[in-house]
Amino acid sequence: MKALVLSGGKGTRLRPITHTSAKQLVPIANKPILFYGLEAIARSGIREVGIVVGDTQGEIRSAVGEGKKWGIQVTYIPQSAPLGLAHAVKISEPFLKKDSFVMYLGDNLLRDGIDGFVEEFKKKKPNALILLTPVAHPEQFGVAELSNGIVKNLEEKPKKPKSNMALVGVYMFDSEIFKAVNAIKASGRGELEITDAIQYLIDKKFTVLPHTVSGWWKDTGHLDDLLEANGLVLMSAQSRNEGAVDSLSKIEGTVIIEKGARVTASRIRGPVIIGEKSEILNSYVGPNTSIYHHTRLENCEIEHSIVLENSVIENVKRIDSSLIGQNVVVKQSPVKPSSYRIMVGDSSRVEIP
Repeated sequence: MKALVLSGGKGTRLRPITHTSAKQLVPIANKPILFYGLEAIARSGIREVGIVVGDTQGEIRSAVGEGKKWGIQVTYIPQSAPLGLAHAVKISEPFLKKDSFVMYLGDNLLRDGIDGFVEEFKKKKPNALILLTPVAHPEQFGVAELSNGIVKNLEEKPKKPKSNMALVGVYMFDSEIFKAVNAIKASGRGELEITDAIQYLIDKKFTVLPHTVSGWWKDTGHLDDLLEANGLVLMSAQSRNEGAVDSLSKIEGTVIIEKGARVTASRIRGPVIIGEKSEILNSYVGPNTSIYHHTRLENCEIEHSIVLENSVIENVKRIDSSLIGQNVVVKQSPVKPSSYRIMVGDSSRVEIP
């Protein structure tokens, strides 16, 4: 059995961060999202992994390498353009050959991994096994209609959903899926849709079974979901201190202080992670916050946020529910008259009280 990890999307919903960084490498609890998926695949016993890459393939290759860190062997599969999930499967046939495989979207997080999913597929041997989870607003997702434990129909973002069971970004297929991806036509948005490929299998009387997620699942393509996933991962972490905390600082709850980080005259209320060689000076860092490596916070307050590497935040009263990119400076200006002085790139968002 093999794995196919999709890491070729442009990440338009997370711009401007993804103008300069692959969305799959945005850190959750100071670890790139993609790494959680690779860890889950390795834990399930799969060793051969194909990673579909696009415009950001240089970054992905640099971060993942040959996969030795996880005990896997990685093959990179270039995709000329993001032409759909089924297109990614189609171009991966030379790698996958006749093997069954798990397809994992590189920006998804599953609390409990995929071990049970893989074992069920091996045991029941369907042509496809799709991961589902109940959601409050199924009209925002691909929705599965079930009958007697078998998937009967799939519908993408239906106005009147026939169930509340949404497709999660993890699937398992045998080689029959190649008949489907080679038979379907592009959708109205010009992509080969995996839902159409699975529906083809259903219509041709192949066996498509559901598997319900037992723990939480997050598609981290939106800021709110990214921040929520960050908090969920931090909540399950264990405190450790590999840095330095002075006697004037107060640490509460689950707090991870990584190697070389320094906390001075500050209050840290977990769950929080402070990255390597970052500095927290006379500041408050509140729950569900990740500060990546080589970052400095001074005279500020922040919570429910993610700050990427090499950034500086100074003399800012309060930051909440924010994603701050690499090499960013956010500071109070002493220049009079008082005003907001802003330089932001394309697709940025600024909310001012």
